Amino acid sequence: MAASSSRLAILALSLTYALYFGQLGVINPYLGVFLDGRGFTSAEIGELFAVITLARIIGPSLWAGVADRSGKILFILRLGSALTVLSFIGVFWAYSFWTLTLVMGLMMMFWTAVLPQLEVLTLQTIEGDSKRYGRIRLWGSIGFIVLTVIVGKALDFFSTDAPIYASMLVLIGLFISSLALTQPQNTVSKASASLRIMPFLRDRVALLFLLSNGLLQLSFGAYYGFFALYMRDLGYSGMQTGLLIALGVVVEVGIFLVAQRLIARFGVWRLMVFCLLATGARWLALGTLADIFWLVFFSQFIHALSFGLNHSTSMHFIHHYFPPQIQGRIQAAYVSLAFGLGGAIGNYVSGRLWDQGTGATLTFAVAAACATVGGLVLLLVSPRQMAGKVDIPAAKA
Repeated sequence: MAASSSRLAILALSLTYALYFGQLGVINPYLGVFLDGRGFTSAEIGELFAVITLARIIGPSLWAGVADRSGKILFILRLGSALTVLSFIGVFWAYSFWTLTLVMGLMMMFWTAVLPQLEVLTLQTIEGDSKRYGRIRLWGSIGFIVLTVIVGKALDFFSTDAPIYASMLVLIGLFISSLALTQPQNTVSKASASLRIMPFLRDRVALLFLLSNGLLQLSFGAYYGFFALYMRDLGYSGMQTGLLIALGVVVEVGIFLVAQRLIARFGVWRLMVFCLLATGARWLALGTLADIFWLVFFSQFIHALSFGLNHSTSMHFIHHYFPPQIQGRIQAAYVSLAFGLGGAIGNYVSGRLWDQGTGATLTFAVAAACATVGGLVLLLVSPRQMAGKVDIPAAKA
């Protein structure tokens, strides 16, 4: 690839990451605020979060399977982006619980086509260079920070519908940026298309890895669904809440820059255990002492571990543990089972426990327990096992 075209490809990938995660910076913190403004109870908010998160179980594997077999990674990414925009338009007219759930569920189903293909496309473009990947992925965090702060400030001046207007603009931008992407020469072979992933997913190390990450994402239910409402109830302004959320992503940016060195120094197993146990401490602090601003401020630094370092370590594990031919589908399974199933259960349980804010302490205590158990689960495998490669000859049939 020529230097100029390579730079353009990197620029397009960086912009796409910025917009994709910018959308997360709108939806994750502020969807609960929007739903509260529409008159939904905390139980209904938890249920809606759970139902739309379930789309992340079906969507990633469905789209990744089509992409792996057809090799049309970029086409699937663009199609998912376009259908996301079209489905999200319905949110402006959806006011009942089930209508809004249907609209958001469809949006999430199509949106799940984007990230797994974007990750594979990026790794193909940079030919596996982890340092370049970190620099590109960094723009996702920057996009998250910028949109989180902007929408947080907007909530101080506009109605609780502000997040959906911001989301609409970002999703349109995401589709436009996808048109600037290019796909490297097709590397999908018939062997990769016929290689089944289920034998790999039944591997003991892989199962414990997925269970651990599922418990981590389950613990995030309270944070993603109710943190902004929690801060508002405690008297924090929209701007303060936005800055606190952005702070978590700022430190995440820093950890992405040094993640590969930390992985090389400490290994996958040790880092993942540390990240999950630290996350448990983070949720416990938020549930008991969130009225102390400086404690909330410093607890947000742990987000560098809760998401940033844990995600980088997980991507490293997938890239080195599984055969390259199935890594797109393995990533999709990781998103489906950890973020999808784990996230859906976490959202549902958090909504049931929250009780309009009176159950905040209990909700975060349960979240802390889940993250801690996720870390302890990894004690059932050894550091050497997680640093190796899967070996299932039967899976090659």
